[in-house]
Amino acid sequence: MQQIDPKPDTKQADTPISVPRLSSESLLQGQSRLVIEHNGDEYILRITRQGKLILTK
Repeated sequence: MQQIDPKPDTKQADTPISVPRLSSESLLQGQSRLVIEHNGDEYILRITRQGKLILTK
């Protein structure tokens, strides 16, 4: 009887995937916050005083 491996091989081909890259400066355009609409909801991307990014709903 042939055994079937229950875990499918999840390895991808060795082809690198191109992921778009944007700087936070180009997104925020000098502002400290940005509203992002997604599936009818609004999210706020903002820069903290420490220079970190926070995304909130």
